[in-house]
Amino acid sequence: MSRRPSSRYSEMPLRVTDSRMSLVNATPQSKDNVFGKLNIPKPQSSTSERRTSFFGKSAGGQRNSMFGSYGGPEKMKDPRPLHDKAFVQQCIKQLCEFLGDHGFPGTISVKALQSPSTKEFLKIFEFIYSLLDPTFQMPTSKVEEEIPRMLRDLGYLFPLSKSSMYSIGAPHTWPQALGALLWLIDAVKIFNSLRGQDLLFADFSDDFSELEEGVEYNKLFLDYCSKTYNKFMQGADTFEDEDTEYLSHLKRLYNVDEALLESQKEKHRVLIDELERMEKESHTDRLMGQRTEKLKLQTDLQKLQSYRTHMESFKSHLEKKCAGLSEELEATDLQLEGLKQEQARLQHILVNQKFTPADIERINRERNELQQTVSSLSRSLEEAQQLVWNEEIDMLKTIQRAEVRLTEYHKLARMLKLIPQSAENACGHDFEIRTVSDYGPTTATQIRAQIQNPLKNMLLDVEEEFSSLANMKLSLEETVEQVKSNISEKVNDIKQLKEQIRRLDLQLEHDMQEIAHEEEKWAADVDAAESHKKLLEKKVMDGYEEAEEQLKATQQQYHLVLQETKEESRMVANNLTHIYSAAANHLVIVEKLCNDQVKKMDKMSEIINEDQTVLQQLKEMIENFVARANNI
Repeated sequence: MSRRPSSRYSEMPLRVTDSRMSLVNATPQSKDNVFGKLNIPKPQSSTSERRTSFFGKSAGGQRNSMFGSYGGPEKMKDPRPLHDKAFVQQCIKQLCEFLGDHGFPGTISVKALQSPSTKEFLKIFEFIYSLLDPTFQMPTSKVEEEIPRMLRDLGYLFPLSKSSMYSIGAPHTWPQALGALLWLIDAVKIFNSLRGQDLLFADFSDDFSELEEGVEYNKLFLDYCSKTYNKFMQGADTFEDEDTEYLSHLKRLYNVDEALLESQKEKHRVLIDELERMEKESHTDRLMGQRTEKLKLQTDLQKLQSYRTHMESFKSHLEKKCAGLSEELEATDLQLEGLKQEQARLQHILVNQKFTPADIERINRERNELQQTVSSLSRSLEEAQQLVWNEEIDMLKTIQRAEVRLTEYHKLARMLKLIPQSAENACGHDFEIRTVSDYGPTTATQIRAQIQNPLKNMLLDVEEEFSSLANMKLSLEETVEQVKSNISEKVNDIKQLKEQIRRLDLQLEHDMQEIAHEEEKWAADVDAAESHKKLLEKKVMDGYEEAEEQLKATQQQYHLVLQETKEESRMVANNLTHIYSAAANHLVIVEKLCNDQVKKMDKMSEIINEDQTVLQQLKEMIENFVARANNI
């Protein structure tokens, strides 16, 4: 067996105190210790103990492994509360202390680490990584891909996204990057402790290196690790049976004979005594041996002195930490006292109040709703990160499109003979747009003074001539609109006259129908009178006198009716004659007005034709001017 240095990931004490060390000293420790998590008190149950493995979380007596049921690694979620502001502040303080203790070349403070820039993060990462590899140099290209790859190569379990490297100081990306830096700090501490142990115990690791590299030894070691890890996942922290079994297998593997070993030890002791006796008796090579021993002791003394210096610095650092922790402990005691008072108050409220099943169901429902809200916010955070990445890609595409547009502008300017400055149409002006590096911070002002102002002067000359033509065109358009409005008014007048004629025709037709109806009524009255006359004539034979008297009365009545009928016929005839004459006069007047309007329309059409000719000439002039401007 070799005396290998301890492979614990943290400098914190073991959870179970043991007076002896394990054969491999590689019992998996808490995940909190792996990543240097600060000690934050959490409430624990009095009936069960929550244990945390390096490979995942578990509750009670069982632990979960990072390997699924089919052996494939699952994506692990960082158990550290990186979004807790208090925890982030403690991590920033720890990072600042580490950088100050190890001589960080730049100026660093807790305030600067609240939201550092990408450049500061790269300096810190390069400094910490150089403590592991002094020959390390930060790559000059694709840093956002190289840093996550280097962390994966070192064994960091929680990957950093490529998009988070572009905005490292953002509130949603800095906690993950800070956690990676703390993990790297723990790796540096482990590396330094292992290197110090190798220096102190270098003589014990060379004698058994050949044996430990054998296949059988590796098999025994892996079996031992598998058994102890399975028991650890079930909640155990000591492995005495496995240690005893592993030791017996090693003895059996290397054919260790206890009796022979004891006899060899006795022989070794006898030989040492004989060697000392012979050295005392012989004085020939004693001086050389003493010199060699002196050199060895001087070398060991230098090593011990350097180690003592390192331990003294480490002790002073621990004393500083102890002072800080004592202050934090006092603050924590005060906070604990306040929490105890709050717990007593809440316990009093809990004892006095009574929960119903409806209240318990409501509390469980609210808890489920809060869990759903947390998951939705996590998804929203991932979507926001993806959106930031898409926006950055869109910005790069926009820059590329701007460069393409700039190339098209230069090509068009060369076609228009505006570039270079001595071109035909440049008029001594420089219309070329250069890159941002050529201009400096006043790019927009220089471009505006270089290109826009001369173009504006040229456009003003063109716009003045164009405005005069536009004013002329507007005046002609107003004239045309006025003529069109006059035409529309006359058309409306004609429509009104036609409507009046139509109404008069309807009135005339209605009157004719009434006259015909009255004539039919009168004819019916005459027929009725004749029939009555015949009836009277028939009754004459019955009573002549009565008939004669009735005849006289009837004749008198007849004459009266006939006179009234004639008078009414005469009046109707007079009325019809008057209506016909008025209608004829109205038609003559309407016809005269229509003829006048037709003559006016002919005149207006002549004017419109003349205006159209003028407009056609103006359009030709404008087209000629535009062609000339394009040629210029």
